[in-house]
Amino acid sequence: MHIAQGSAPKRSRRAISQRGRAGTSRSSSHLAHGAFAIVLAIGAVPAWAADSADLAKQLSNPVAALISVPFQYNYDRGIGPNHSGHRDTVNIQPVVPITLNADWNLISRTILPVTWQHDVTGDGSSQSGLGDTVQSFFFSPAKPTAAGTIWGLGPALLLPTATDSQLGGKKWGAGPTGVILQQSGPWTYGGLANHIWSYAGQSSRPGVSSTFLQPFLAYTTPDAITYGLNTESTYDWKKSEWSVPINLQVSKVAKIGDQPVSFQVGLRYWAESAENGPRGWGGRFTVTLLFPK
Repeated sequence: MHIAQGSAPKRSRRAISQRGRAGTSRSSSHLAHGAFAIVLAIGAVPAWAADSADLAKQLSNPVAALISVPFQYNYDRGIGPNHSGHRDTVNIQPVVPITLNADWNLISRTILPVTWQHDVTGDGSSQSGLGDTVQSFFFSPAKPTAAGTIWGLGPALLLPTATDSQLGGKKWGAGPTGVILQQSGPWTYGGLANHIWSYAGQSSRPGVSSTFLQPFLAYTTPDAITYGLNTESTYDWKKSEWSVPINLQVSKVAKIGDQPVSFQVGLRYWAESAENGPRGWGGRFTVTLLFPK
């Protein structure tokens, strides 16, 4: 009996020792798995940083083979006969590239404005709804030229989609559009232009003959921040009037879950304006959903 009683603690000590070794083994396994996960995460950070910087550069290219859906909010003021009106506009601007063959892409770019404006057509007035849509198609080579030039040409269409007569011209229009740019290192520079003539629509409304010019310059950092400067100038040939907003903006590509998104904020200054157009300073905020191929 005495021997049996003395043996029990020995077995208990061995069991405790074995359990301790098992616990240590499990802890080591957990640490190993945790370390492996950290290594994978660290490796993924520079990979995503490179991908996001590439997406940011593609966003600076109007004819990139990248599906994107920007929601661009603009605030402008000093509008109307008394220059007391203000306007809030959300431009819905889906960009959809279509591969035609190994050498050519067709890029569809749509601009559908949703507008809220107050005191623009007179004190106390208010309008809201859809504006007229501008639909552009660019036939663009799949690869840059030997000199690194990226370009696209095609038609631009004006569609009378406005839901209020004060938000659109009630005219159908068409004309040529084109874009040319270079991307060298972190820099993107070039220009986009179109000219639209009206050819049909409500006869009581004035005709359209309008040139749009958008020179642009952008610099993208390795961590996917882009600093941009452009103008979105319009010349109305019927009224001999310029509208020249100068836009300074900064954007950042990030991820929400698995969804790549670009956030942009900017200031604009109206260097020249039509008779009843915006005056002074305005603002811009854009959220762009990105769908890389």
